[in-house]
Amino acid sequence: MYRKLVWLAVAYTFVVVVVGAYVRLADAGLGCPDWPGCYGELTPHHARDDIAKAVEEQGGTHGPVSMGKAWKEMFHRYIAGGLGLLILAIAVTAWARRRELRQSSLLATGILGLVVFQAALGMWTVTLLLKPVIVTLHLLGGMAILALLAWLALRQQMPRPLPPAVVKLRPLAVFALLVVVAQIALGGWVSTNYAALACTDFPTCHGEWLPQMDFRHGFQLVRELGKTADGAHLSYDAVTAIHWTHRVGALVTLIVAGGLALLLRRDSASARLGGVLLAVLLAQVVLGVANVLGGLPLLLAAAHNAGAAILLLTMVVINFSLSQKPAS
Repeated sequence: MYRKLVWLAVAYTFVVVVVGAYVRLADAGLGCPDWPGCYGELTPHHARDDIAKAVEEQGGTHGPVSMGKAWKEMFHRYIAGGLGLLILAIAVTAWARRRELRQSSLLATGILGLVVFQAALGMWTVTLLLKPVIVTLHLLGGMAILALLAWLALRQQMPRPLPPAVVKLRPLAVFALLVVVAQIALGGWVSTNYAALACTDFPTCHGEWLPQMDFRHGFQLVRELGKTADGAHLSYDAVTAIHWTHRVGALVTLIVAGGLALLLRRDSASARLGGVLLAVLLAQVVLGVANVLGGLPLLLAAAHNAGAAILLLTMVVINFSLSQKPAS
């Protein structure tokens, strides 16, 4: 039962992460500009008069508030709340049955603590008006919960030991995982700064390999959306720097994680892991390029976020497998 509960939480978290990305990409993050309710109400339906007034004041539904955007935002909050309750149940079960499970309950408890912090980030995302560093941390928090739940779920399985020659790849696997996490953070920074279409050609950017860029303002963490730390408008050169850096990160990720995948495929015991990693990597690259050339269609952009989550899960599975005692 505990194993099924944890695996359910993994699948549920994946859905929450993807829906959260969809809400952000649909510009619905401020569909309800307060927290945790919508204009102090439980549902947008009960707040319809306030929403209608906001729509009139902003001159139409093209602004941050509309009934459709409010429902998208609140739906994400509802399912995120359900996930919190599910993880609470996992933590309580882990403590109550720790002797029977024969494993520490600290990881389950730590995930619960991370969920509480993630809820705070969700609140600050709204109340601080989509400040990029907060929104990016919120994305990373969701990914961290997904990864830790996957590790917890894998601990409930009977691991299949791998040959010593494969286990020796563990340092490279850990490094590849860190590279993937860094690339996800860069992707979040691109999304939260609306830099996905700063370069609309590929593989060059504005027809150049090294376009004019402003890294200093592009990577200032403490600032408002679309502004520099001094309050000036964020320049196009700064947005270009954000996008270009994510492209370079994608190349580094492809080389490092792709190299790991090829090494894993050399041994029959780990060939499947290597094949899955290679397939997910290539799919992510295709989705990234398609988003640029296709003008960032909403569903394709959400699929790119889902691909990042799948890539992270793949790296967690590989690292867990390589962390087990090797076969004799």
